[in-house]
Amino acid sequence: MNVPSNKITVRFAPSPTGLLHVGNARTAIVNALFARKMGGRFLLRIDDTDAARSTKAFEEGIFRDLEWLGVKHDLSDRQMNRLKVYSTAFYQLQAAGRMYPCFENEAELERQRSLARAMKKPPIYDRSALKLTDAQRTQYESEGRAPHWRFKLSRQKVRWNDLIRGPVEIDTATMSDPVLVREDGAFLYTLPSVADDVDFAISHIIRGEDHVTNTAAQIEIFEALGAKPPQFAHHPLLVGSGGEALSKRLGSLSLESLRQDGIEPMAVAAYLAKIGTSDAIEPRLTLDELAREFDFAKIGRAPAHFDSEELNMLNARTLHLLPYDAARLQPLGISESLWQAIRPNLSRIGDAAILAQLVTGPVTPVIEDAGLAAKAAALLPPEPWDETTWGAWTAAVAAQTGAKGRGLFHPLRLALTGRGDGPELKKLLPLIGRTKALARLEGKTA
Repeated sequence: MNVPSNKITVRFAPSPTGLLHVGNARTAIVNALFARKMGGRFLLRIDDTDAARSTKAFEEGIFRDLEWLGVKHDLSDRQMNRLKVYSTAFYQLQAAGRMYPCFENEAELERQRSLARAMKKPPIYDRSALKLTDAQRTQYESEGRAPHWRFKLSRQKVRWNDLIRGPVEIDTATMSDPVLVREDGAFLYTLPSVADDVDFAISHIIRGEDHVTNTAAQIEIFEALGAKPPQFAHHPLLVGSGGEALSKRLGSLSLESLRQDGIEPMAVAAYLAKIGTSDAIEPRLTLDELAREFDFAKIGRAPAHFDSEELNMLNARTLHLLPYDAARLQPLGISESLWQAIRPNLSRIGDAAILAQLVTGPVTPVIEDAGLAAKAAALLPPEPWDETTWGAWTAAVAAQTGAKGRGLFHPLRLALTGRGDGPELKKLLPLIGRTKALARLEGKTA
């Protein structure tokens, strides 16, 4: 790739092995907002080297979900297209003496770990493969054993200044040498990820804090490949409102499920951008607004609490601010004036079609006070009507009937809309019009 090394470039690298959930989406949002704020690039990299679990349907779902969320990529690629790049990196590490073959199977490795635990030692790989003689390796190969390949860590302390966590130090002597290539020759996550980050000139890696330990090993691989490591930022993970892990709920918290539930994409984006930060959780209508407000210094160290009810409330507040979108609302038969009338009462966009029926009908009126309804019908003024009509008309009805407060307004709302709550009638009445209003006051469905 020919990506300028002086250009801020971030990446979001989901695996197409399941639906994109809110935890993934938060990482995507943080990367996208940082790139927008800095005028950088956003790379969407599909990490599909796990051929057994990756599917085209999940890959297409990732693109669909990010498009719905408003997160646009400047460039994209799939790891299965880039196997030659990984092979080149492997041979470079091998030539540098940092890769070594191991012949233990999983049962043998587990015995090693169990023995280490019994001796009160950390269950890290003991590097016994480095002690094999050429004759022993030949013997294993003659038995049909294929090696897996490990990267030889320095067993030194790796330090970096994390943009969220601050100074971080990890002693790689406390870690097992990571397996980069399996027995069948397939590349595991770590090597392709680093090779891609080098090739795409990734300047900042922003991801969840569950990758902090991985970062130490990856920094050593960057350096072994002769590359300068990117800057790192590890954000806390999402937990439930009570502090519980979200892992068992992620199926219900996929972007697909939120979209099907009628949650607005900007409500999701604003919520994921603000939870776990020092900013208040408030509606925003564009990613550009969120990008201007983004700052790593605002992200706290404590886990971010995801609360579905809080998202629902933010969704309603977002709808209450949305301008009229003709392409979206005209097919539902909703005009701009009707949108302005019903918007403050929405919790989901699907509610709009229901509230629109209060104007378009048919509405079966509820006549709570027949005498009041009859007198109100007689006092209906001629059209044209506007937002002042409701006030003038109800004042006239009050003067003639003596009704006031709830005794005046509630029976009129029931007659005009068939329900006891809803949008402001000063906005709704001009849209209902005199013909339908008169019919409903007379108890007729209209």
